Parts: sequence; structure tokens; C-alpha cells
Amino acid sequence: MHPIFRKFIADTVKSGDLTITSWNGEVSHFGDGTGTPVHIRFTSRAAERSAFLDPTLKIGECYMDGELVLENGTIYDFLHTVFSNSGGGVGRSRMWLKVIDQARRGMALAAKGNDLLRSRANVEAHYDLSGEMYDLFLDRDKQYSCAYFPTPETDLEEAQLAKKRHIAAKMRMDREELTTLDIGCGWGGMGLYLARHCRADVTGVTLSTEQHGIANRRAREEGIADHADFLLKDYRALERTFDRIVSVGMFEHVGRKNYAEFFDKSAKLLDENGVMLLHTIGQADGPSPTNAFIEKHIFPGGYIPSLSEIMPHIERAGLVVTDIEMLRLHYAETLKAWRARFVEHWDEAKALYDERFCRMWEFYLAASESAFRWQGLVVFQIQLGHRVDSVPVTRDYIYEEEARLKTLDSRNESASARVETEQKQDNKQPTEPMRATGS
Repeated sequence: MHPIFRKFIADTVKSGDLTITSWNGEVSHFGDGTGTPVHIRFTSRAAERSAFLDPTLKIGECYMDGELVLENGTIYDFLHTVFSNSGGGVGRSRMWLKVIDQARRGMALAAKGNDLLRSRANVEAHYDLSGEMYDLFLDRDKQYSCAYFPTPETDLEEAQLAKKRHIAAKMRMDREELTTLDIGCGWGGMGLYLARHCRADVTGVTLSTEQHGIANRRAREEGIADHADFLLKDYRALERTFDRIVSVGMFEHVGRKNYAEFFDKSAKLLDENGVMLLHTIGQADGPSPTNAFIEKHIFPGGYIPSLSEIMPHIERAGLVVTDIEMLRLHYAETLKAWRARFVEHWDEAKALYDERFCRMWEFYLAASESAFRWQGLVVFQIQLGHRVDSVPVTRDYIYEEEARLKTLDSRNESASARVETEQKQDNKQPTEPMRATGS
């Protein structure tokens, strides 16, 4: 290992138990020996050099290509060791060689614009992967965004349900048939929840052909297609107004250059007395360029904003911020659950794609979890309106509505369980032989 690289790692990794075997067989130990022992090995000089000169991109690519081999521990264990030493709080240094990311920043921010065609291409690049692949690690409702964990014991299924309750409560769904727009509706889970539980008339928009088809099929199967309609359309093409607007996990794809357009259009789409809830990943410690690995392999065109980048555009659009909540470690727990499920179904994912894809996806989930634990990534839930009195002056209405929805969820879950039990019992009944019929 080059002496400069060895010194840099030694200065960075103060705690933990990290062993690195260089391409030439040289073994180096770092940390104080605590925690999970991690041992990585580089298979070539070129791989080792690239990983240290451009870690934000090349560490992931070396792992994908089998040029960074885990002799002990997992890729998450390795990333946890590095991130927990180089981060851990807002304002502290980020992952290795931060100067590389800062050099990229000017180019990255200059390019963060998504016109209609580019937006659709970027969405399809990620979300139009096989639906079977997402089924391997998401919850039953296919929620591909941060869950909400009220307690450490909450599992993924309940946490995603709690997220929908939390958002619905903030939207002030205080009467039936509220016209509701879901910008970036995904597979329809949030919109269907609002139509089913709050009797809303939901219009969802997505740029993913895969998601569009599934969302409308689910609405038909549930018998609520008259109240939940999902369109393959850009939100910018809509012209009517809505009583409520929700957008969950879509803003990260808008592009920094389009923030003004997003909030200007949202202001036009939102009724004068309406309420909007924006749920987006954010930077807690100021603007920063998109991680190079995520930009290249996972979310092309994506950008994670800071509040300082969002707020000026909200103000200029004439919208009023009525509530902001920062969800801190909830996404880390969500990603942990997704990663465990994905690894459990590794062979099925490999059958759909290949080993390199599986390594790429595992690295993405592991690196993202580490970033939410140690690198200042959070989720912002921003409630907006045209009027300062769009919602009550205290947050009591949120807690009250969450309690009501939780009771309703429990009843629905009990009813579903009874139906499932009855179906299983019916399936156990011996079938009567088919009788021959004569003409």
C-alpha cells in the first residue's frame, strides 16, 4: 500500500477493526481493535489505486466488479467502519478525500436540470426495473420511501403503514371527497391509502410506465378506481387545482434548476385553502453534490437538497410553511430492513439480473444506510399552504388523526386476517368430484 494511502487511513480510522490486504499481499491493520472485524482485499494495483483516489465512485465499482473482496465482514460492516470514523454529525467531515466531491460540485450543480424528456428517462432508468426485483425487499404495499418507526420494535410493514398515517394526518383530510394530487405516486400506495381511509378523490401522476400500470390495476382490484386514478404524466402538464397535494420521494428527482418551477407550479395547482405535504430526502448540513456512485449507477439526475436550497423557492412561489419535521434515523432503519430482505433473496435477484447487479444494489443500500447514520442525510416533511391558517395553530390535530387512522388500520388488518384464515380453511375442505352431465 502506498505510504500516503496508509497514513490517510490511519489518520481516519481511529476506532474499529479494519484489515486491508493490498494487491501485492501486504497486510495493514487500522483502528483500535473494537467492533466487528472487517477485512478487505484488493485484487489488482489499479483497483486499489482507483479506490483511494476516487473513493466515492470507485469503492462501489470495485466491489461490483469483484476487485474489492470481503475476506471478513460485509460491505456494510466496512462502510460503517469508515463512515462512523469520518462522520457522525452535522458539520463534521464527510467520506474520505472530501476535496474530490467539492471539485465535482460545480459541474454537478450546473447539470442538475431535468426537462420533461430527461425527467422521464431518469425515472424509467431506476423505477422500470423488474417489479419482481422490488418485491424482493419492499413491504407488501411497495413503499419505496422512508418508513416511520414509532418504536425500535416496529417492523417494516407496520413502519410503512405508520408513515402513510403520519402523512395523511398532516394533510388535514377533514372531509370526504377532497380532490388530492399525488405527485410521483409510485405504485399507488399513498394515493390508495388516502382514497380508502380518507374517502379522497385521488389523482396520481408518475413518469414510470411500470408504476402506472400497477397503480391502476391495484385501484381496480380494490374497487376504488372511481376515486383513485393514476396518470402517466408529468405534474407540469396538469392545469386544474386540488384541495390537497402530497409528494413523497419525488422531489429528489426534480433537479436543482427546476426548484422554482416545482414550487410555482405547486402553488398554482393548490387550492387557496389547500394543504400540501412534501416528503423528501435532505442534507442537514448544507448543500453537497450527489454521491458519484449513486448518480452514475442508481439515480441518474438525482439531487438531495438542503433546506437553504428549498426555502427561497417556497417563499418566492408565495407559499407559507405551516410545519417542518426532520426525520433523522428513520431512513437508516428503513434501509437496514431493505438490505436484510434483499440479501435474503439474493439468489432470486441474481436470477433476474446477475451477480454484479446484486453487488451494486447491496452497495447502494449499505452506503445509503451508512450515510443516514453518519453523514448528515435526513428526511424533511414540509407542510405548505397559501394561508397561515390553512391548518390549526397546534399540532394536536395530527396526533388525533393518527390515532383515528391507527384504529381504522387495526380494524382493516383484523378483517383481512379473518378473510385470509377463512380462505385457508376453505382450501383445506375436500373438493367434491366433478359430476358428469348429460345432454
